Amino acid sequence: MLLNFLDALRAAGINASIKEHLLLLEALDRDVIARTPQDFYYLARATYVKDEGLLDRFDQVFAKVFKGVLDQDGVEADIPEEWLRLVAEKYLSPEEMEKIKSLGDWDEIMETLKKRLEEQKGRHQGGNKWIGTGGTSPFGHGGYNPEGVRIGGESRHKRAIKVWEKREFANLDNSKELGTRNIKVALRRLRRFAREGAADELDLDETIRGTARQGWLDIRMRPERHNAVKLLLFLDVGGSMDPFVTLCEELFSAATGEFKNMEFFYFHNCLYEGVWKDNRRRFSERIPTWDILHKYGHDYKLIFVGDAAMSPYEISHPGGSVEHMNEEAGAVWLRRAFQTYPAAVWLNPAAQAHWGYSQSTKMIRDLINDRMYPLTITGIDAAMRELTRKR
Repeated sequence: MLLNFLDALRAAGINASIKEHLLLLEALDRDVIARTPQDFYYLARATYVKDEGLLDRFDQVFAKVFKGVLDQDGVEADIPEEWLRLVAEKYLSPEEMEKIKSLGDWDEIMETLKKRLEEQKGRHQGGNKWIGTGGTSPFGHGGYNPEGVRIGGESRHKRAIKVWEKREFANLDNSKELGTRNIKVALRRLRRFAREGAADELDLDETIRGTARQGWLDIRMRPERHNAVKLLLFLDVGGSMDPFVTLCEELFSAATGEFKNMEFFYFHNCLYEGVWKDNRRRFSERIPTWDILHKYGHDYKLIFVGDAAMSPYEISHPGGSVEHMNEEAGAVWLRRAFQTYPAAVWLNPAAQAHWGYSQSTKMIRDLINDRMYPLTITGIDAAMRELTRKR
């Protein structure tokens, strides 16, 4: 398996040598780490990765080769690694899915999980109660339940209300060349040009007029003309947004080129009390959302970019976030953002025809007075019209 890992790293463009491979084997042989998936992950990453720009690529290769899961901080339980391996997939018919009942509200689900962790003593698969794989229990992965806590594995039905899995998200690349200029053209509807700052640009017309009028060379200068629109961009990243990375990079690249006064921040699923600028440091270097709402004036235009696909609890309940125990519900923070910035919209990269099947999408649309637009050329154009509308 380790040789397969080495080959996969090389195929992904990570320059992993035999020397580094032997160094990893020697470290394992000398027991320099505890024999846990998390410690092995950090040891392998420190051995093979020499450029932090390759960290996200390493994470993808590691997940693909080992199918491993790192314990999520904040949940106190010792789950054996072998439980998290998907032994058998169980595909249920729509009729069978209808027969599976939800446990109830958020508090009941989390309290039941706590009790199951205390009671369960062995591995389980294919059932409807214990934590395991391939069944209909609300806890585990690889099966189906209307709502539950995914422990490891991959998301299949997008119904989990909390995820026991630590993921590394990649920063969007604003240097990416656009495959089309249409996004830039659509964003230009938002431009409002003004001349501000120091007079450091030659005003040729006034220079000619002044020279003709005075009879000697009369050089006139003026401030540079630039787009005076101020933009706040909030980008959902990771999880269900992974299929839309290329599209979001194109939007990000276009916005960076069009707006001089632009600030961007990342969030995951829904806005909460903290956002971040660097996805590699999203747990250690968070920026309080309150600071942003107070720092940037009401004249900023606000754009959220996200598929709005999440558990409804993430929007409606404190503690509903899949990654941390948030003290206030996501709906509270969304209302604050849209009240602070009257000119605000939400761009959704998911197909508009699918919005009606997502309860969370409907909730967000209601919260923001239906100011959600598809991330298409037509949708961006309509969103820019909304942002420039007089209030």
